[in-house]
Parts: sequence; structure tokens; C-alpha cells
Amino acid sequence: MIRLASEADAAPIAAIYAPCVRSTPISFEVVPPSPAEMAQRIVNTLPRYPWLVEERDGAVAGYAYAGPYAQRVCYRWSVTTTVYVRDDYRGQGIGRRLYRALLALLAEQGFRSAYAGVTLPNAGSVGLHEAMGFTPVGVYRDAGHKLGRWHDVAWLQRALQPDAPRQEDHPAEPVDVTTVLAARAPLWNDLDDEAH
Repeated sequence: MIRLASEADAAPIAAIYAPCVRSTPISFEVVPPSPAEMAQRIVNTLPRYPWLVEERDGAVAGYAYAGPYAQRVCYRWSVTTTVYVRDDYRGQGIGRRLYRALLALLAEQGFRSAYAGVTLPNAGSVGLHEAMGFTPVGVYRDAGHKLGRWHDVAWLQRALQPDAPRQEDHPAEPVDVTTVLAARAPLWNDLDDEAH
């Protein structure tokens, strides 16, 4: 089951994320956030942007969320996206399911472009993003230093409204994810199937 995250999901989300922070360059954080900090991140993300979790057997198996691409007002139609899957659930399609649902919601909200940064090398993450329709747009060389070495970050982009006309003068403003979900009863499996 895919659903919106809540503060109650903070502890399992923090547990999924912590090994990536402690032992890998996947995240450029160096201190894993506590469940309280993760709860605040969820609160700060919603209601503007989606933060989704997938449950398996009553446990959070993975999560995906979006956030602002940059703070300047003219970037408000662009988002960054992130997905993490619990180690023992990898390889079961959870990352793809979460991404399909996330990208479909972002498109419905009216966002135009999604961007993802991937610390290199990470063939699995690059492959997932390309399978989800992202295309490489560049590499930031020596973007971060962690675990005793410099790391490059690849950036990938996906159009969220590829067939929509370009509204040059007055593009519609993106709406909050809660506004989109309030307008219909979400059936996550249907949303997953409808996504590009």
C-alpha cells in the first residue's frame, strides 16, 4: 500500500535512511537525523510536496518525496525527487512503484520538471531514474567530500508535463498535494498504473 507519510512514520523512515548516511556517499549528510528531526522534515514537506511511503506487512518498506529545486521564486514549477528502499525490500519494484506514484502526483499538482541528484558511482540509482524517464543533464565534479574521498554528482531531469502546452505569459501555479488528494479518493494502485 502506498500512502502519504505522517509524523508516525518518522522512526522507520529514519531507520531506512540512517545506513545511507553513516556508511555510504549516497547521502551527503554525515549524522543520521533522529526520528524527531525526520518528523519535522515530513511536516515541512507536506502539504506542499508529496512524501509517500509504501507499506509491506505493516512495515514501511520504502519512501519517496519531493521538495523545491531551489529557493528563488521562478523555480517554483521545478522539484527535486528522492527515493529510498529498506535493504531487505530492495529488488522488489518498490522504488519504481513509489516513483510512479510520486511523479504522477507532481504532474497532477502542476509541476513541470523533476530533477534528481545521484552520487556517482551508483549504477542502480542511475538505472532506476532512467527507467522512470529521467535523462542525464550533467555531472557536478568533486561536488562533495565524504568517507575520505571526493564524489561527483550526476543530475537527471524528467518532464512532468511533456504534452502540456507552454504557457509563456501566465502559467498556472502548482497546487499543494493535499489539495489534489482532497479532490478525489486516491487509489494508489490506480495512480501507479496511470503514471508515465
